[in-house]
This record gives sequence, structure tokens and C-alpha cells, in this order.
Amino acid sequence: MVIAVTVISVGVTPTPAPQAPPQPPRQATRLAVLGDSTAVGLGDPLPNRGGWRGVGPLVADALGIEKAGYLNPSFTGARMACVRTDQLPLAIAHQPDVALVIVGMNDTLRPDFNPDNVAADLTAIVRELTAIGTTVLPVRFHDHSKVFRLPPSLKRALSARVAELNEAIDRVVETEGIGCLNLDTLPGAYDLTVWSVDRLHPSELGHRLLAQGFTDLAATAGFAVPEPVSLTCSGGVEPSAAGHFGWLVAKGVPWLWRRGREFLPYAAVIMWRSFRERVG
Repeated sequence: MVIAVTVISVGVTPTPAPQAPPQPPRQATRLAVLGDSTAVGLGDPLPNRGGWRGVGPLVADALGIEKAGYLNPSFTGARMACVRTDQLPLAIAHQPDVALVIVGMNDTLRPDFNPDNVAADLTAIVRELTAIGTTVLPVRFHDHSKVFRLPPSLKRALSARVAELNEAIDRVVETEGIGCLNLDTLPGAYDLTVWSVDRLHPSELGHRLLAQGFTDLAATAGFAVPEPVSLTCSGGVEPSAAGHFGWLVAKGVPWLWRRGREFLPYAAVIMWRSFRERVG
């Protein structure tokens, strides 16, 4: 006798695999700030001629970095190649958890500007630091011509250079898969209150905005931010009108004269092309 057996398949909901608990943020203990005069802190003076504060110390305080864990070998006038050759070895010896790279605008004002060379130098900086476990956070720049008063043709020339610089930075950021602080989309980046008298360097508020942007990126990368950056200005010095004038006479005008002579040949080409387009 054959007995027919009907098998009824009952759907069973599989038990989901246990989810790994989220990893707690890790504490950064070492920070390096590499770059030019913005990295130095120009625009955010300390009382009693105590030098400059700026974005670096603000980020260090937010991340809970002790004094011994902070390194800033940046210097005014630095270009991307300067960071690679002069500042990078010091940063590698420091073994930072996080490194900020704020440089590039000086490159745009030089007659030998080459975006491919800028990209190659930034790639080397990023790769050598990531090889020792550092989270590298560079910047891409805003259109400086929108805050720096220039004739229309010069504005177009500067905008074109900054666009070339940003394209080079974007290539590296995408290839290396790293975070980047985009100053063009940073809230308030084009408000004059975030710029110092020279319109080249951030004011105290501008440095605080930079620091807030960098610490947001650090948090996204998994670092703890025990003391978030405040946008309320404190601890710095509000430059007086006399201080503004003194800076312009002693520093600003000579700097503009030097850089202007180097930038004008490129700007003249832009102006000539613009003229030909209008008459053509």
C-alpha cells in the first residue's frame, strides 16, 4: 500500500543577522595644520600682540587636542609644493590623527601656475599621510573675486584660476576618496563679516566657520568632537580702523604690488580674449 503524503511548505521569516553595534567616536590626540597664511591664522589676532590664533587652535580645542599634540608648521606665502617639501616631513614625524591642508591660493597668483603640478603635490601629501593612518582634510576654494574688489577683467582672470585650482583639488579628492571642505558652499562664505580688512584672510568669525566645517568633517570620519566650535567671537582682537590702515600700508599694499606684477600678465591675456570676443 502506497500512502500519498502532501507536504505543505510553510513560509518562515528568517531571523535577521545581528547588527554590529555602532562604533563609538574615537578621540584624536594629534593634529597637524599645513598650509599658507590662512593656516597660520592671519586675520584672527590675539591680544597683547600675542600672534595669531585662527582655524588650527580652534579645531584643536574642539577635538580635545592637548598642546603637545598640536603641530602647525605652516607659513605665509606657502604654495602646494612648499607643503610637500617643507611641511610634510614635519607632519609625518608628528604622526597626526588628523591633518588639515589649507593651501593653493598663492599658486593661483603666480605666473608658473600649473594645476597638474598642484594635483601631483597634493596627491603626494595625501598618500604619504594616509599611509601612516592620518585622516587628511584639504579645502577647495570659494570664488575669491566675489569678496576681493577687482576690475571686471581681473575678476574673470582670478575666477578662472581658482576654477582650475579647484578642478585639480577635486581630482585628487575623488581619486583618493577623502573628505574636503568646500569653501564655496560654506554658509556665510561670501559675507564680508567673515573676511578681514584685506579681504584675503578670514576674520575671527571666518576662522571659526572654517574650524566648524573641519570638525564636521572630522566627526563624519569617526572622530569625537567634545567641544563643538562656537561662532560667537571671543578671545581674539577686533582690529581698529587705525590697525586696518596700518596693515594696508605696511603689509597689504606691498603684498598686492608683488603679487599683482606676477598675476597681471595672465590677467592681460584674459582681458585680451574678452576684448576679442566682444569685437568679434
